[in-house]
Amino acid sequence: MNQYFATAARGLEALTAQELEGLGAHSVRPGFCGVSFEGDRALLYRVNLWARLPFRILVKLKAFPAQDAEALYRGIQSIDWSDHLQPDLTLAVNATGKNERLNHTHFTALQVKNAIVDQQQVQFGERSDVELQEPDVRINVHIGKDDCTVSLDSSGNSLHRRGYRPAVGSAPLKESLAAALIQLSGWQPDQLFYDPLCGSGTLPLEASLKALNIAPGLFRDRFGFETWPDFDASLLDQLLKEAEASQKETLSAAIWGSDRDGAVIEQAIGNATKSGVQEHIWFSQMELSDVVAPGESGILLCNPPYGERLGRDSDLGQFYKLLGDVLKQRFKGWTAFVLSGNKELSQFIGLKSAQRIPVYNGALPCQLMKYELY
Repeated sequence: MNQYFATAARGLEALTAQELEGLGAHSVRPGFCGVSFEGDRALLYRVNLWARLPFRILVKLKAFPAQDAEALYRGIQSIDWSDHLQPDLTLAVNATGKNERLNHTHFTALQVKNAIVDQQQVQFGERSDVELQEPDVRINVHIGKDDCTVSLDSSGNSLHRRGYRPAVGSAPLKESLAAALIQLSGWQPDQLFYDPLCGSGTLPLEASLKALNIAPGLFRDRFGFETWPDFDASLLDQLLKEAEASQKETLSAAIWGSDRDGAVIEQAIGNATKSGVQEHIWFSQMELSDVVAPGESGILLCNPPYGERLGRDSDLGQFYKLLGDVLKQRFKGWTAFVLSGNKELSQFIGLKSAQRIPVYNGALPCQLMKYELY
């Protein structure tokens, strides 16, 4: 069993742990901004392919005391890097955390890089080049108090960048947060789903991928582990074929998205086409004042502007009042979820929330407000 760590957005650790357990992870333990777990290589590939909530899946190599730069250098050199990094492969080092003496992540990363390439020079007479954008091997070091944890980043680019969304609106939700909001709403694929403020379509798209059982990793050009010396191409190929075979051909219930901005609706349609769900999802340009429920019951989920995001100079209070009026008058029988980073604005909705779930949109603390509409 290898030790892994899935990095995740703050506040979503428990939800991420549930997802990992569902994918077959062992010894799952939520922590701060991530979840530790154990498994074999097949699990590592499967989690990268299927997990909708994490950012990166790290493979733990070693932990050691590192009170200062000298101890950090020694600890890094105690790892035999030839197992993970040959001189013909490029590398990048990402450092997080700090302690009293290692308090600059750039310096920490530089010290780690020096320790690795110095070992290579002694062992091979040559060294790996640094490539910050698309390295063959990305190394993650985390300084916590007086310890250092060294890991390999198996994901490459962050998993939230699915690859289906080249076009985004002015303030897009991360795909991973959209997937988390859908999970928190309790929506099931046999329920109608509607986002009346959909922008470039992230919430309806993530709902479609879930309903059709489409693995989010299918849209990526590559994973970080594909350039590792121990990469098992046949194993990944098998998992990709299994993922493609498990896709569903039709939705159990319709999924809609609308927005007043015709340009972002065009982006949403393009994103749906790129993700292969354009025949399953309905996008339309529509003013919020014209929105009506497309059925007797379902889940409405939306992410309206809240000042920190967009529309600082517009009358957002009136906009929120309109949203509340539309929900009250036209969505009886539905359950609505509204993400807001502004408590004052949310009061303009004029409805009593049944639940308020704290979440973070990046660094911004928000609430996912649930409204039962009778």
